[in-house]
Amino acid sequence: MVDDVAGSRRQPRCFLAPPYDRRVTAPRPLRVHTLIDSLGPGGAETLLGELAEGAISAGIDFSVAYLQHAGPPAERLRDLGIEPEQVPISSLLGPRDFLRVRAHVARVRPDVLHTHLGYSDFLGGIAARSLGFPAVSTQHVMEWDRNLRDWVKLMLMTHSRNVCCQRVICVSDAARASYLAAWPARRKRVVTVHNGIAAAPRPGAGRTVRAELGIGPEDPVISMITVLREGKGHAVALDAVAALRERFPGLRLLILGTGPSEDAIRALAAPLGDAAILTGFRSDVMEVLDATDILLHPSSVDAFPTALLEAMAAGVPVVASRVGGIPEIVEDGRHGLLVAAPPSAADVASALDALLLDPDRRRTLAAAARARFDEHFTVEAWIGRLRPVYEGAMADGPRRAARFAESPA
Repeated sequence: MVDDVAGSRRQPRCFLAPPYDRRVTAPRPLRVHTLIDSLGPGGAETLLGELAEGAISAGIDFSVAYLQHAGPPAERLRDLGIEPEQVPISSLLGPRDFLRVRAHVARVRPDVLHTHLGYSDFLGGIAARSLGFPAVSTQHVMEWDRNLRDWVKLMLMTHSRNVCCQRVICVSDAARASYLAAWPARRKRVVTVHNGIAAAPRPGAGRTVRAELGIGPEDPVISMITVLREGKGHAVALDAVAALRERFPGLRLLILGTGPSEDAIRALAAPLGDAAILTGFRSDVMEVLDATDILLHPSSVDAFPTALLEAMAAGVPVVASRVGGIPEIVEDGRHGLLVAAPPSAADVASALDALLLDPDRRRTLAAAARARFDEHFTVEAWIGRLRPVYEGAMADGPRRAARFAESPA
């Protein structure tokens, strides 16, 4: 021992914290930063609020940035205490746009960058790899435009995911199969993760919705909740309701959402008068579902529609087309009724007719659907499926980042 100037014996210097310090120190939360093309009223954009709510509840440090305009999904994030940050871009290939995204990612320094939609995949993926951060991309669709201009963009985005992303998430097995068939990809890095939602039923709220929309308490209500664009089956739904009006005079079809086909759908709905109500975007989906007897989703192609999860959470039976990831959500005859794809108005009308005439069957299907939701589609279950994907990307990230750093490029 060495004596100090006061004559006391100096204790040996210790460079390790005592064991009890390590025990009481809480681990730093996982930092996940999401980059998405926009926060407009689309399916992926709206679902981001569900992901954020689940991540926060699971103790994940979750933040969000977007490249273009913001809309209602941004308000949902703010309600959760997350202020989305815009990283404005003007093009896919502009050097300034890439540098702006790269500077943003460098400042945030996430454990994992999670990108959604094509521009974010391309710019965010390259930025993450150049900085040595692991990246994960979610693919929300299973069908892609084939015109030359869009094809070139899609190829660039796909190449970026192949080179820069440790994992590519597809929202259903059907979507994964479609992605692997359409694009070159590292199969082991392309995984399926079913989405979940944080929605809760709103019993009793439907009375207010019906009164607001001029619908009687006993009138049967069929709802569609999806973006208004080609392929979602709005024309089929309108024809089916028109065929059922004589048997069910008070029947109403609620069409929620906005989109590029809104004017065309309004024109198709006009002959039905007050039997078809286009509400535009509504944030109170669960309240609308409490006013709904059947959710209708006659899509021609769909990777994993959130509306079906919302209906199951609300205890509303479903009639949907047997396409894409829908059979991974709804088992025909157990959680709802599935019709062949592409759906015809006659098949849809027949399925709706069977349920409208049989309230007991509707209740049985709804109860089974709710049990299925509680088992597999809660937001907690979703985060439980996502966390291992994040951790796997982090485990792979340092090796790939090191190889990139050594590359002359």
